[in-house]
Amino acid sequence: MAISWITALKMVPWSDVIQAAPDVIKTAKGLMKKSPAPSPAPTATAPLPPGADAVGNAGELALQHIAQLHQRIAQLEQAQQTSAALLEQMAEQQSQIVHTVGLLRTGATRLAWACAVLGACTAGLLIYILRMA
Repeated sequence: MAISWITALKMVPWSDVIQAAPDVIKTAKGLMKKSPAPSPAPTATAPLPPGADAVGNAGELALQHIAQLHQRIAQLEQAQQTSAALLEQMAEQQSQIVHTVGLLRTGATRLAWACAVLGACTAGLLIYILRMA
């Protein structure tokens, strides 16, 4: 049976999430600083003409393979940079969410106190009216 979103959100330890938010931001920023800048990808070598010898052909194939590996490494470095930037954005968004949740929690506490004061005033007014009657 699938659980509802509300139940799933109630199961999240929000106090732990809120406490860990600054560490997540620091880690993401540290990751961005430690990641090296992507290097330019080397160009692939041209295919051999049909009359080339076997040793030269094997050497050219090895060079082409190395060039392809360099390109793949450059692509992986770019993907790592993109992932690190995404992590930093997510950490900043989480920080904003944590700040907003804190403000909402403060507002809810103030509202609860206002309701308690209003309830006490209403009870006092009802007692006053009943005594006057």
